[in-house]
Amino acid sequence: MAKRDYYEVLGVGRDAGNDEIKKAYRKMAIKYHPDKNQGDAAAEEKFKEAAEAYEVLSNADKRRNYDRFGHQGVNSSFGGGGASAEDIFSSFGDIFGDGSPFGDFFGGGGGGRGRSRGGQRMRKGSNLRIKLKLTLEEIAEGVEKKIKVKRHVTCSPCQGSGAKDGNSLRTCPTCSGSGQVKKVMNTMLGQMISASTCPSCDGAGQIIDAKCETCRGEGRNLEEETISVKIPPGVAEGMQLSMNGKGNVPPRGGIPGDLLILIEETPHESLQRDNKNVIYDLYISFADVALGTEVEVPTLTGTSKIKVEAGTQSGKVLRMRGKGIPEIDGYDKGDQLVHVNVWTPQALSKQEREVLEKLRESKNFSPNPGKKEKGFFERMREYFQ
Repeated sequence: MAKRDYYEVLGVGRDAGNDEIKKAYRKMAIKYHPDKNQGDAAAEEKFKEAAEAYEVLSNADKRRNYDRFGHQGVNSSFGGGGASAEDIFSSFGDIFGDGSPFGDFFGGGGGGRGRSRGGQRMRKGSNLRIKLKLTLEEIAEGVEKKIKVKRHVTCSPCQGSGAKDGNSLRTCPTCSGSGQVKKVMNTMLGQMISASTCPSCDGAGQIIDAKCETCRGEGRNLEEETISVKIPPGVAEGMQLSMNGKGNVPPRGGIPGDLLILIEETPHESLQRDNKNVIYDLYISFADVALGTEVEVPTLTGTSKIKVEAGTQSGKVLRMRGKGIPEIDGYDKGDQLVHVNVWTPQALSKQEREVLEKLRESKNFSPNPGKKEKGFFERMREYFQ
């Protein structure tokens, strides 16, 4: 089943500001939250759908990618569009905040924390950001890159607990192992229970008596890892892609953050990109355009021959269909536009000058543009179609 438009899901226009988006999501989150609609599968789906929409539209980079490329721009193999459990709960921290009874009542809590099945708060690690340079050829075809990143991973000896051994851990006496301290609050909606992170164990639910010698109690170590990244065809300069779970693991267990990949385009030696089209400046002699010729031009897949008809005027744009860049969220592919430039020699020999002097007197060499000849503005209009 195709995903609905995120703006439609939240009931806002595409020009909606952050406050309007937040207000719309808050309204839906309260209405469809599973705790208020137990056993209602339809309400649960609407809750998840709203959380996914807000997770994208509340993030400036993801929203920009979504507006430009649709769901594919925040999804694909990078998993950027689908809201995971931790994304849903962390969004409540943004909406309701740590100080709000609604945030804790719904299990949001903020600070990159979600809620595990046992009720214990689940922390999320920080994201990593890298820049990835790609050639136009790699952008056109798609590519798989292996990159090295340094990130915090779970400590193997202690398996993320931070303790020297199993006997070095004990249940936190403050929260009784839940990672939370709760209190009853009286609100305008009645009596509600709020929960906050336990200050004694920082939400871990356990106290360490003897620390792991490898990680010194952190439950994680900084290691270099080689990660395989699949880049879909058609990405663009400035686009940010996300790999879920490839960021840092938080101290003493939790959900790893994401790896954010910023795309940079390496300038091509001969071609220039214009959205999904590529442009090539062809410099050709007067004799070749007058007599007609066939020339070989560089493309994103090697070289191709193109025919230049006799009488071709300088400034004419020759179109090579399907030699451009594919759209990231569709099957359409751009073209290669070859801009014809007639090269005028700057230094002539005596013999060349004599020949040209004779040709200058010929009526056939006097400019005489007909109705079929297009002016500069007409050519530009044709170029941008």
